[in-house]
Amino acid sequence: MSTRREARECSLKMLYALDNFKTSIENVYSFFSGYLPKSEAYRTFAVNLFKGVCDNRETIDNFIKRYAKNWEIERMAVVDRNIMRIAVYEIMTTPNTPVNVVINEAVEISKRYSTKDSAKFVNGILDRLKILRENREPQE
Repeated sequence: MSTRREARECSLKMLYALDNFKTSIENVYSFFSGYLPKSEAYRTFAVNLFKGVCDNRETIDNFIKRYAKNWEIERMAVVDRNIMRIAVYEIMTTPNTPVNVVINEAVEISKRYSTKDSAKFVNGILDRLKILRENREPQE
């Protein structure tokens, strides 16, 4: 059974491959097509996250840079920066998913694929990024 977390993890793996192997988006997608979640909804979610991050990477990276004081995005661990890219994209484009859920998912994924300290790092930066959603919601 597939889950949204599995879809996020699949997107992370594709982004990691894209960063590390300097190949095309199409090659990465083609390679991972057999590893995508079985459920159509989760497969679509994984692909949309991957392609959305790829299509909006400059904007996403600018948000991360703005809130990652004293950190250059190029010097961040590949896993950590791609987890944050996915989360930022999701915060920007999925208003029905609570920001805290997105952040929690990113932290849990970082615990699985990176280090304990990375989870704190990812949480610290993404917590500052809550403003992305807050600034887009109408003031009451």
